[in-house]
Amino acid sequence: MSPAPLARFKVLDLTRVRAGPTCVRQLADWGADVIKIESPDGDSGLGGARHGPDFQNLHRNKRSLTLDLKSPDGLAIMHKLVAQSDVVVENYRPDVKFRLKIDYESLAAINPRLVYASISGFGQDGPYLTRPGFDQIAQGMGGLMSITGEPGQGPMRVGIPVADLTAGIFAAMGILIALLEREQSGQGQWVQSSLLAAQISMLDFQAARWTIGHEVPGQAGNDHPTSIPTGVFPTADGHINIAAAGNDIYRRLCVALDQPELADHPDYNTDKKRSANRKPLNAAIAAVTIAKTSAAWIDLLNKAGVPSGPIYKMDEVFADPQVQHLNLTRTIAHAALGEIEVIGQPIEMSRSQWDIRVATPEAGEHTHAILTGLGYDPAAIAELRARKVV
Repeated sequence: MSPAPLARFKVLDLTRVRAGPTCVRQLADWGADVIKIESPDGDSGLGGARHGPDFQNLHRNKRSLTLDLKSPDGLAIMHKLVAQSDVVVENYRPDVKFRLKIDYESLAAINPRLVYASISGFGQDGPYLTRPGFDQIAQGMGGLMSITGEPGQGPMRVGIPVADLTAGIFAAMGILIALLEREQSGQGQWVQSSLLAAQISMLDFQAARWTIGHEVPGQAGNDHPTSIPTGVFPTADGHINIAAAGNDIYRRLCVALDQPELADHPDYNTDKKRSANRKPLNAAIAAVTIAKTSAAWIDLLNKAGVPSGPIYKMDEVFADPQVQHLNLTRTIAHAALGEIEVIGQPIEMSRSQWDIRVATPEAGEHTHAILTGLGYDPAAIAELRARKVV
């Protein structure tokens, strides 16, 4: 079996909670040698209980070193690791790394090839530099909550920490770009992402409606903001999604519903009219879909070339045959928890593979082995433990 594609890179993970661990998870799953550096008391509680689902899903494929970065000896160990590493990732408040003397300039002086990634709430400078960052704050400031939810119902957060997750994924992409550029320049660089910038970037066409069209998008509930009929429709036993964007698919929908008169109806015969008259059109469709089961409609509509699908609860998601075929999860043995199933990567390649090699470590599980690799003998390690440096 060929080596994992990122196996040649060593990553020092100083991150906590979610955005940073999400970034490092992308690297770890593709084979990077990741050392998670935690406080001597461990990072439990910063991302949930250590043996809880969240923490276990975030920190697999890592080794754990406990280290007091505030102590001179702890900083000396950090510097030795930096000299041997390719990447450092941190998501402290922007000022903390300078106080600890582990900022990019300080570490690049030790290893000029170092790629150093910082993830913050609002960026590494600017008027909001010292504000604490949190996903829901970024969702609100980034405009997402103003376009989520039913019209007139007030702002609504998205059901996942989308700003945290995307800031982490963008940071991972920046790290990979910097590693590729290093092959040409021989130099590392400082990679930065923030929850606020990631959230705004993820607005995509909704943001462009303002920046280019000078239109302030509003809430559209379960309807697509501009492409109607696309939304949630009732069935005899629940609800389904239907996405009939554009004239061709809309006409197929009308035929499948046995409502051909809707296709040429003067209120619905163009995209613009369907969007303007979405309420009566959706009501007309709902009056038909309520007569059959979800499964019957999904089968009928997809055969007619009209995108349609179920609306699953979480247990139903993982029971779906296509989800099972995609093989998105891996089962891994955990010393305390037994066999656990974690969520994997949504990318497949023809040769290179991601994998979940080991479960999330206990705090400091690999401290002795890592320090031994740096040249510390058992007596020195015992002395560092006694002083709670590690």
